[in-house]
Amino acid sequence: MSEAARPEIVLVPGPLSRQALSGSVDGAYDVLAVPIAPAQRDDGEVQPRFGTADAGVAYGIDLFELAEREGVKGAAGEVHVVSLPRLTGAAAPWDGLSNRLALVGVGDESPTAMRRAGAVLARIGTGRQRMLTTLAGQGDANAVRALVEGVLLASYRPPFTGLGTGPAPALGRLTILGEVDESAVADARIAARATLLARLLTATPSNVKNPQSLADRMVELAAGIDGVTVSVHDEHWLERTGLAGIAAVGRGSATPPRLVTVAYAPERTRGPQVVLVGKGITYDTGGISIKPREAMVPMKTDMAGAAAAFAAVLAAAEAKLPVRVTAVLPLAENAFGGASYRPGDVIRMVDGTSVEIRNTDAEGRIVLADAMAWARLTLAPDVLVDVATLTGAASLGLGKRHGALYSNDPDLSTALVAAGDRTGEALWPMPLVEEYRSALDSAVADLSHIATDTRVSGGSITAALFLEHFAGDTTWAHLDIAGPARAAKTEHEVTEGPSGFGARLLFRWLASRS
Repeated sequence: MSEAARPEIVLVPGPLSRQALSGSVDGAYDVLAVPIAPAQRDDGEVQPRFGTADAGVAYGIDLFELAEREGVKGAAGEVHVVSLPRLTGAAAPWDGLSNRLALVGVGDESPTAMRRAGAVLARIGTGRQRMLTTLAGQGDANAVRALVEGVLLASYRPPFTGLGTGPAPALGRLTILGEVDESAVADARIAARATLLARLLTATPSNVKNPQSLADRMVELAAGIDGVTVSVHDEHWLERTGLAGIAAVGRGSATPPRLVTVAYAPERTRGPQVVLVGKGITYDTGGISIKPREAMVPMKTDMAGAAAAFAAVLAAAEAKLPVRVTAVLPLAENAFGGASYRPGDVIRMVDGTSVEIRNTDAEGRIVLADAMAWARLTLAPDVLVDVATLTGAASLGLGKRHGALYSNDPDLSTALVAAGDRTGEALWPMPLVEEYRSALDSAVADLSHIATDTRVSGGSITAALFLEHFAGDTTWAHLDIAGPARAAKTEHEVTEGPSGFGARLLFRWLASRS
C-alpha cells in the first residue's frame, strides 16, 4: 500500500530531560510541543501533564503560568507557539535548546481530542524538519494511535502538477518521547495510510483516472501484498456475464467500464466472507440528464466509495487481519454520448430484476445494485457493505460531517457506528421506511430506480430501499457518504478536498470482526 512519506515517526522511551532537549537523544529539533489540558485541580494544584513540568524546568519557564497568561485553555486542537529570544550579553536558561515551544491543547485526551492535537502538530510543523513532543507519552494506546493518525492525516498534500513548488512540505520527523506502545503506532500508520490512499486516488483528475487506468493503478498498488489477488473484467466480460447495469452506465463514454475485485484471503482462515462494494464513477456528467456546470466540477470524486473500499482491503492485508474480505468495485464514467443510456430505458440486472431508468444522473445506484447482486450470487458473502457518494439528500439531511447508514441488521449497524466513533468518521443510522417502498413501483419493470411518487421525498431513503432489494437475504449495510467524502475546507485532521472518509472506518470494523 502507498506509504505516507512524511512525517517519519520516531519513538524515544524515557522521561523528558535536558539531555533529550539538547538534541543528544534524537538529534536537534526545531520545535518542542508539550500538552496543555483544561485545569484539573486537586487540593489547589494543577494536574501535571507528562513532560510539561520537566520542559518548564529545563527552559526556566513556568509553562502553566505562561499558558494561563496567554489565555490558553487547553481545548483539543488549541495551540500557542512561543518564540523565545536569544539574549545578548547574558546566558538564557534555554540556550542550547530549541527556542520554539508549542503549547498544544489535548482537551479530555479522548481519541478525538488526541487526533486533533496530532493535526495541530502537523500544521505547526509545516516546512520544518524535526519536532519533539511529549504528547501521548504516558503510553495510553488509544491516545498514541489517535495522535499519530492526526499527524499523518493532517500532513497530507494533494497531487500537484504545476511548474511551481506546490504546497509547503510537511514536517519531516516527529519524535515522541515517553513510554509509547510501538504496536499502536504501527496500527495508526496502517489506518492513516488507508485514508491517505483513498484521498490520493479520489483527488486524481479524471483525465488521468478513467476506469481502465484506475483499475491498472489498483493492480499496481496491490502487487506483492501477501494474500491479495486482483481481477479486472472488461466491458465484453460485463456484457457476457449479464452485468447490464454497469455496462449501460459506462456505454456513453469513450473509456469503457470495468469491474475490479480485490480479494484478501489470509492463509488458514475459513471464516465468514465479507464483501465491500464501492461506487466507482470516475467522472459523472449526469449523462443525458446532464448536471449544471458547477455541479460537475467536483465529480472526479464520485469514486470515493470505491477508493475507501479498496484501501480498507489493502489495510486489512497489511495488518494481517484474520478475516476474508473482497472489494467489488464497479468502475465507469457516466458520460454524455450517442450510446448513453436514456431515461425510459429498461435494464435487466444480473439477478434478473428489470429496472426502469428515469434519471441517468442516478447512475450510482445502478452500478452498485448490479455489483451487489453479482457479489451475492457469485461470492455468497456472509456480510455485504456498500459505500458510495450516492445522494445529495443525505448531505441535506445530515450535513457534511455524518454519513448516512442503512442496514437490515441492528448488530451490523451498531458495529459500524462504533467503528466510526473510533476513527472520528461519524455515521448516523437511518430508517428503511417500509411505507416508502411503493414509491419505487414501475408500470413497465420490477422497479424504478428513483421514486416515481412525488409525494414521497426522502431521496436517501428511497435510494437505500432500492439497493436493499439487490442485497437479498444477505446481512447488509449501505453507507451514503456524499456529505463527508468531500471537505470544503481543512478542519483538524480532514484536509480540503477528498477526505478519504470510510477507509479507516471500514478497516477498524474489519479489525473488530477479527
